[in-house]
Amino acid sequence: MEFTKWVACWGNATSITDRRECVYAKDITLRYPIRICFNGSKLRLRFSNLTGTEPVTLTKVFVAKTDGCYQPVAVTFDGKASVRIAPGTEVNSDETAMDIQAGETVEVSIYLGECTQMNAGTLITGPLSKAKYSYGDFAAQQELPVDLTRNTNWFYFLNTIDIWTEEKNRALVCYGDSITAQSWPDYLAIRAWENGWHNVAVIRRAVSGTRILRQYDCITYQAYGLKGATRFPIEMNVAGAEAVIIQHGINDIIHPVGVETNIFRPWSDMPTCEELQQGTEEIYVKHARALGLKVWSGTLLPILGWRTYNADRDVMRNAFNEWLRQSPVFDGCVDFDLAVRDIVDTRAFAPGFDSGDHLHPSESAYKAMADCVPESLLI
Repeated sequence: MEFTKWVACWGNATSITDRRECVYAKDITLRYPIRICFNGSKLRLRFSNLTGTEPVTLTKVFVAKTDGCYQPVAVTFDGKASVRIAPGTEVNSDETAMDIQAGETVEVSIYLGECTQMNAGTLITGPLSKAKYSYGDFAAQQELPVDLTRNTNWFYFLNTIDIWTEEKNRALVCYGDSITAQSWPDYLAIRAWENGWHNVAVIRRAVSGTRILRQYDCITYQAYGLKGATRFPIEMNVAGAEAVIIQHGINDIIHPVGVETNIFRPWSDMPTCEELQQGTEEIYVKHARALGLKVWSGTLLPILGWRTYNADRDVMRNAFNEWLRQSPVFDGCVDFDLAVRDIVDTRAFAPGFDSGDHLHPSESAYKAMADCVPESLLI
């Protein structure tokens, strides 16, 4: 077995975290279990302080396989155990030697000894997206103390894991907002694995609340993330990527409500369908093409019953979806809308497919989304 290239085997976006009263941590261990889908001989980790406003110091980082013999390996940065990440920047670790078999899980443990601004991370969910944190330094220990440990779905600082692997392996990027920050990319990875399609890694680049054309610069909505023109060039830094699925734009349609209702959501933010199309092509498609990627569109899901729903918004959603389905600028379309909508009332989710808020799918609907991705993107 010959290893010839770097390929991303896990990835996440980095965004501004929710600005609460407490935004600092100290003397804390973050632990992220990551299933590796390829054989390989070494890892390379990227850490991000993209949205931080202060330097962040990772005091120590370890990676360990979760097999029977737990042997944590120190991750280094220019030969040093710790690294200081300036605000607005990302850093790559040194190469970490580790013989890995496809399907094994590794744990990345980060110890933050200093008072640390926790402003660079993303909330993601799904069956493969679980994490823990502990108060104290347990980065090199196999077992975290039960009484000092809690589960979390916030992924701080850890942005991408690359593996030195075989030439046949590649990455598929799933780009979007909260729909993609939730479960369907995990179910897509599980589908690929269970069907024996072991040459593709599903890389998630998703931030809840984000829009193609706008972003919020107030602390109330900063967690809604960066606009497409800022996000996309950074998030498409994915080793071994060959294609991207873009499912984005619903927040552009549903967010504006007028300053009388919310001063941060003026009607002037409401785009036309043509502006959404132009933004998608200019911001996303052209950049992806310059990287040599195939580009697949993903249709927007039903919104009947969502708190800002009205007929005009749905007209725009449907018009944009028809463009996503038919435009020759894409290599193909993943018709998520068709996979989850009601047969009779296409404005709504099918029975059992609504999470309850009439915007986000249920877990069964997320599985249906993963199932509708064409096999050609996975084999």
